[in-house]
Amino acid sequence: MREARRWIHASGPLPVDEAWERYADPDQWSSWAPHLRGVEIEASGEDRRLHPGLTGVVLGPVGVRAHFVVKAVDEAARRWSWEVRALGVTLQLLHTLDASKEATHAGLVLQGPLPVVLLYRPVARWALRRLVAVSARPRRG
Repeated sequence: MREARRWIHASGPLPVDEAWERYADPDQWSSWAPHLRGVEIEASGEDRRLHPGLTGVVLGPVGVRAHFVVKAVDEAARRWSWEVRALGVTLQLLHTLDASKEATHAGLVLQGPLPVVLLYRPVARWALRRLVAVSARPRRG
């Protein structure tokens, strides 16, 4: 299957440090990425915070379970990457956050099989918009 690489971007009013915390705490992921039903990580305390080697499962729609491993984290530069595998497909994702006077800018480089990248791109853009929005509310179980 042909590989593709696409860049996605969204900007919003949330301060960049708050947006970073939404990334750094996997328990918050479903509050801004509503296509995620939850995150399972076999760690506790600070070990649950985003760091290289962190592994777990994100719970997607219709029971899809996607295994992930965090590849790199640069908290000072507000950048991180991870690999996600589900249904025989592997995606590589590189997330970035930057700030300007006007907004926080979230970027995502998405790489994987072309059809999957094209299908996931609008979902990822929707999630990034919510990431940098002021009101991303936690899901209630």
